[in-house]
Amino acid sequence: MQESDENSTVTQINMDCDYKKNAGYFIFKRIIDVIGALVGLILISPVMIVVAIWIKVDSTGPAFFAQRRVGRDGKQFVMYKFRSMCTDAEELLGELKDDNEMSGPMFKIKDDPRITKIGKFVRKTSIDELPQLFNILKGDMSLVGPRPSLPKEVAQFTTFQKQRLVAKPGLTCYWQVSGRSDVSFKEWMKMDVKYIMKRSTLLDIILILKTVGVLFGDKGAM
Repeated sequence: MQESDENSTVTQINMDCDYKKNAGYFIFKRIIDVIGALVGLILISPVMIVVAIWIKVDSTGPAFFAQRRVGRDGKQFVMYKFRSMCTDAEELLGELKDDNEMSGPMFKIKDDPRITKIGKFVRKTSIDELPQLFNILKGDMSLVGPRPSLPKEVAQFTTFQKQRLVAKPGLTCYWQVSGRSDVSFKEWMKMDVKYIMKRSTLLDIILILKTVGVLFGDKGAM
C-alpha cells in the first residue's frame, strides 16, 4: 500500500477515536487494564523477583531497564523492562547498524552480541516485558494497543504510521501474536492501524487470550 493510499484512512481513524462517542469502551478498557495488571503482578511477582536476582548475578548492571518511549498523542513516558542487554548497548549500536535485518527505523539482528545470557531467555519467553504492568497501572500503557516506539523511530514515521499514536500503547497487539520480528515493519504498522480502526472490548479480549497462548513461545522473539 502506497502512502497516498494509506493517508486516506486518517479521517476515518480520527472519527473512530472520538473519545466522547466511545466513552464506554475506554472506561471499560481502563477497568480491565487495572484489574489485569494488578492480578498479573500478584501472580507473577515471585517469578519477577527470581528473574531480577538472576539478571543481577548474570551481568553487571541494574535488573530493570528504563527507556523513554512515545505514547498516545505523541506524549513521551518512561517504559520499564527487565534488562536483557549489556549496560553499554546504546554505545555499541553504532558499530552494528550496518548489520540491521529489520526494515524501516527499527533495529534487529540475529544473535545480537549485546544481549546477555539471561537476556536471551527473558526475550525468548517475553518475560522482559512484564515490568510494563507497572506502566499499565500508571496509565501510560494498556494491556492491548500498538507497541510503544522510540522517539527516534517515530521521527521517521510516515503520516500513515503516525496514526498509531492515536491509541495508548499496549503490552500486546496484532503484531505481538503474529510472529513479531518475523513481520516486516510496514506490515507491523498496518496491523496497528487495523487494530485502531477495529478495536472493541471483544477484540481486546481475543488478543489477550491469544497472547497467553504465545507468551512462552519463541516465534519471532525480538
